[in-house]
Amino acid sequence: MTVEHTATLLSGVPSINKAVFHAIRFDAHDPASLIVTPDGNRRLVLRDVEVARAKKQAKADEVFCYEDFEPEKGLSGDREIRAAQATAECLRRMDISRVMVDRTATALLIDELEDAGMTVMLDRQLGVRDRRSKDAEEVAALREATRITESAIRMACETIARADANKDGALVHDGAVLTAEKVKALITAHLAEHGALGEHHIVACGPEGGDCHNGGSGVLRTGQPVIVDVFPKHLETGYHGDCTRMVVHGEVPDEVAKMHAAVVEAKAAGIAVIKAGATGEDVHRAVIGVIESHGYQIGFPPEGAPPEFCSMPHGTGHGLGLDLKEPPLLDFKGPELVVSDAVTVEPGLYSMAVGGMRLEDLLIVTADGCENLNTLPEGLGWA
Repeated sequence: MTVEHTATLLSGVPSINKAVFHAIRFDAHDPASLIVTPDGNRRLVLRDVEVARAKKQAKADEVFCYEDFEPEKGLSGDREIRAAQATAECLRRMDISRVMVDRTATALLIDELEDAGMTVMLDRQLGVRDRRSKDAEEVAALREATRITESAIRMACETIARADANKDGALVHDGAVLTAEKVKALITAHLAEHGALGEHHIVACGPEGGDCHNGGSGVLRTGQPVIVDVFPKHLETGYHGDCTRMVVHGEVPDEVAKMHAAVVEAKAAGIAVIKAGATGEDVHRAVIGVIESHGYQIGFPPEGAPPEFCSMPHGTGHGLGLDLKEPPLLDFKGPELVVSDAVTVEPGLYSMAVGGMRLEDLLIVTADGCENLNTLPEGLGWA
């Protein structure tokens, strides 16, 4: 009888492929392969210049470079091909005949493994399930990323709320008209001062906020709702923050106040459902139940809908961690939540006539509930 020797393989550039980074907790900008054998041995193969550092820092039992596993045909001068060749040769020398890969495995890698005579199998949840339940170090990283994110949102909302308004209703700050671009620049600078990188932020005023992912542009105006959504990466840890708050300069219009009340209640209802064993769909249904009870719609505007049409077209939230958007989804068909899932709850309402309204918190799932990492107020006034 032939004995099948099976190994699990995660392979990719750790600075890009967060499944690989999470598995080895080691950052590098060239391909790395983690081979885990049935007895739990963790063998890491990566570029030669990273070996010494990896031996000290990476979560691996053995560390090798590509050149340690040069196949008979030699190694390519193309680094990605070279890494795939060395990975396949390493597995061959270990007498591995079956390899379990994750969803990020490239066609290049699979081709090299099959060319070396191995059977390649896909585990759709490999590199996903391992990342969902955050350990204490990861929760601490998310807490710090959230603290930085909130400080940027507070600065932005207070800047908008405390601005002056000229006779045309445009906001004025430091003697110049205040625009979405200016506030986003202030957010970027604030994040940089706190060791975080925000490649994109949303500062969407009035009708622009009626499109939920419109980044916002142009002049900010008094009496109009402004969505401030900030989702940076903390450079020290690689973990993300993600939070949304609203601000209205001056008097709050009645319809904006009604939208705000519905979203506040919906967020609370979603958070109340969160616990290990509840599903992402359970959370989403709790949120949309509140939205509908306030007379608003679910889904995108139908063709020919008037500008006043107001609805929630998106899911309730998503996982957060090394990537901005990770499993699980809080939406229809969302999976069962597990202890230490990190998820956002972010209900919203959008009208092209009025603008957008969204509030977002980050929750850590516990056995019987959740911990909210956010502390910012939910109100519209920040003056």
